[in-house]
Amino acid sequence: MKTVRIGEHDLELGGRYMTELRDSNAIAEDAEALKARIAEDGYLLLRGFHNREDVLNARRNLLEKMRVMGRLAEDTLLDEGVIGPENKMAMFQGLNNDNPDLLKVVNSNKVMGFFDRFLGGPSLTYDFKWLRAVGKGEFTGAHYDIVYMGRGTKNLYTMWTPLGDVSYDMGGLALCLGSQHFERIKATYGQMDVDRDNVQGWFSNDPVEIVDKFGGQWATTEFQAGDVLIFGMYMMHGSLTNTTDRYRISVDTRYQLASEPVDDRWYGANKGHYAWGQGQTVTMQEARTAWGI
Repeated sequence: MKTVRIGEHDLELGGRYMTELRDSNAIAEDAEALKARIAEDGYLLLRGFHNREDVLNARRNLLEKMRVMGRLAEDTLLDEGVIGPENKMAMFQGLNNDNPDLLKVVNSNKVMGFFDRFLGGPSLTYDFKWLRAVGKGEFTGAHYDIVYMGRGTKNLYTMWTPLGDVSYDMGGLALCLGSQHFERIKATYGQMDVDRDNVQGWFSNDPVEIVDKFGGQWATTEFQAGDVLIFGMYMMHGSLTNTTDRYRISVDTRYQLASEPVDDRWYGANKGHYAWGQGQTVTMQEARTAWGI
């Protein structure tokens, strides 16, 4: 019996709370079929979408920086990404112009051409990229992306790209299937703006609570360098816990039609959250009590 961990919860793979993601490679060239699939499943898993060597080059670029920062264990191979004794998570959020290998992957003609076809017109990608290296014992709690970037079009998509191979134990992404239809959550938490409301961003750290209270089922898989996960703003997601001694490295990037409104916190230079986390922050428990959920 294989179990995977989210936070403090060990979930049986194939059990009530956790299942496997299915890939959409068989329909990868059919835009209409992809639209129907994401409407049904809430996500697209595309294996080998990026060139593997391009992804690994972007990974090495980041690991070189982390070695200079002292984040990697001494006397270990760079490509292994072994966590140093301080076990510090590394965040490289912003334009990432100092990692051209990364931009070559996520801004590539292949990526932009895919979204042109998928969205039905010329697309754009946010300049801001969310690049992170997750340490041992760390995970991401369940959340909708809309609460962080909801000031433009709601027809915005996240592409999650693992920079390297990610086993279950390394803490890859997990999606809550069916959560795009959680109307009570969408009408409350899904209307939140973290900069406007200064509320904690994660809806819950407890994957079991979400399934028991709202429905759905979590899903994950093991990933290879080159794979991508694509999903919309109302797909509840988080990550498994990294239980290994190696960093789980990944990048989140966003795409939309160029003709639709853009959240200017993330498009252009010198961008980012401007108020979230400053002053007194409302806890998610306080917010959920006020919302009655």
